[in-house]
Amino acid sequence: MAKTAGTSVPTVSKVLRGGTDVSAETRAKVMEAVRAVGYTRRAGSKGESVRHEGGLSHVLDLVVTHFEGSWANLLIAGVGREAAAAGLDVVLTLAEPHSDWVSRVLRRRTLGAIGTLVDPASRQFGALFAAGVPVVLIDPMSTPPSGVASVGVANWEGGRMAAEHLLSLGHVRMGVVAGHARHLFSRARVDGFRAAADTATAGSATVSVAHGGWNRAKATTATHTLLDSDPGITGIFACADSMALGVYDALDARGLRIPEDISVIGFDDLPEAQYITPGLTTVRQPSTELGAAAVKLLIELSRREYGGARSPARMKLATELVVRASTGPVPTTAAPRR
Repeated sequence: MAKTAGTSVPTVSKVLRGGTDVSAETRAKVMEAVRAVGYTRRAGSKGESVRHEGGLSHVLDLVVTHFEGSWANLLIAGVGREAAAAGLDVVLTLAEPHSDWVSRVLRRRTLGAIGTLVDPASRQFGALFAAGVPVVLIDPMSTPPSGVASVGVANWEGGRMAAEHLLSLGHVRMGVVAGHARHLFSRARVDGFRAAADTATAGSATVSVAHGGWNRAKATTATHTLLDSDPGITGIFACADSMALGVYDALDARGLRIPEDISVIGFDDLPEAQYITPGLTTVRQPSTELGAAAVKLLIELSRREYGGARSPARMKLATELVVRASTGPVPTTAAPRR
């Protein structure tokens, strides 16, 4: 790997320990080389990153791309409570795209890192893997490297539940406001929805998809796009409750009632789902439990470094349908659409 990076083995080692006396250019070359060759520390070697004088570190890193929003708050609460119960402190690390957050993690000699809403293919996470830092990913955006642990929810099954609920109410012309096309969990929710619609109706149902980028305003635009393309849509699945708020905004702007004219179902079961009017039918994902499960798995992985039992590399938590007032039978007559 040193040859690929155009530097020396000691310099590579220094970068993977979070050393500060390395230029930004050299650090970037090493991280890119790590990503390119897929280097990881040899199995069975002891990771200095989790040692301190008394054994394992008492600190773990929660690496996030943002702190804002109810989902992030629920997840942080789950991580914090489980970590406190285990006698651990949590450092919140903001993974901004062009910052050197990974070196700070490496210098902390952390027990390990939990990454949420992050891309495991990034060179920063590649450096963590290469340095032998135990990592648990929560619903990674892309497929994680082989052997990297992850905790997620049954996204495909959640999408299927959403479709089956709308189909049971007679909806066969449906729209989906998805997140990002490149995100695994967004694609899984859309694929589960499509599969249920195709199976239940032998392909006669129509499912139109527009992307709302996990953003309320973008979801509003995506909803207008769906209804402009197919004014006959009677049910909309928003792949996140935050985007369902944008769907509500678009329907209100068009003078359409929920659920009398169009039914809406979300995904997450955030507090907002209960507060908006009408209350949002949604697919609940156990956000707090996700954070707690990630901490438990990280502790197991860290102990494995010292001869502990092997733990599963993948965990998936169940989703469930929560029915409120935003879904109802398909309307018998179509309202004017504009």
